[in-house]
Amino acid sequence: MPSLKDLKNKIASVKNTRKITKAMQMVSAAKLRRAQEAAEAARPYAERMNAVMGGLAGAASGSASAPRLLAGTGSDQVHLLVVMTSERGLCGGFNSTIVRLARAKANELIAAGKTVKILTVGKKGREQLRRDFAANMVGHVDMSEVKRVGYVNAQAIARDVLARFEAGECDVVTIFYNRFQSVISQIPTAQQVIPAKFESGAVSALYDYEPSEEAILADLLPRGVATQIFTALLENGASEQGARMSAMDNATRNAGEMITKYTTIYNRSRQAAITKELIEIISGAEAL
Repeated sequence: MPSLKDLKNKIASVKNTRKITKAMQMVSAAKLRRAQEAAEAARPYAERMNAVMGGLAGAASGSASAPRLLAGTGSDQVHLLVVMTSERGLCGGFNSTIVRLARAKANELIAAGKTVKILTVGKKGREQLRRDFAANMVGHVDMSEVKRVGYVNAQAIARDVLARFEAGECDVVTIFYNRFQSVISQIPTAQQVIPAKFESGAVSALYDYEPSEEAILADLLPRGVATQIFTALLENGASEQGARMSAMDNATRNAGEMITKYTTIYNRSRQAAITKELIEIISGAEAL
């Protein structure tokens, strides 16, 4: 049975922890509002750009002069997995869900005899994947100094990915991230960006293009890769803050429950000590 002093110290420690988790919850709530607005504002642009490129791709499909970013290399032997996670923890299962999806994909490809390369964006993903796929990791993008994600950050990642593709280091590129749905729901997503894939409903050949569809696509496809990566970074940012806000809310509630529990034990122990002292005093008086 812990002493009254130990219980008092535990209560004080948990109260301090609750102050920290409550503050982190409030900070995440403020950041979430901005991150959610940015992610939702980017969705219509990304969807419209994909629709335009889908129409162009439909008209250019099968052409011998189709860009390699659309037609591919003719092989799918080497896969580059771009795993996007956060730089910081304390956000529940946000990072582990992305890593779990990427790990399952990597194991599936390796079992099929494919070569897997992994490029990580964010420290937490690298830490988790390094245990099982250290030999497959070919690069890392440090985002710890980035206070607010901008298109320039996506462009830097896109240039790295495109350079690897052009150099023949990979045939297929897939990005992994969490799509923001709500504070308590983030959807782990795997999206192939090279070769470019479009929904069939986006394909349209109602227009004549000048210059040719192939020439326009050659210019648009690299931008499309950067746009998809930028959208993924924004979705990840909103998902991270939502997950952290939810995790810190749960931690604050748990701390409150622990304080109530320890306070009850403290009061009972204190009452028992007082009762014991009274009994000793009364017994001593009766002995006289």
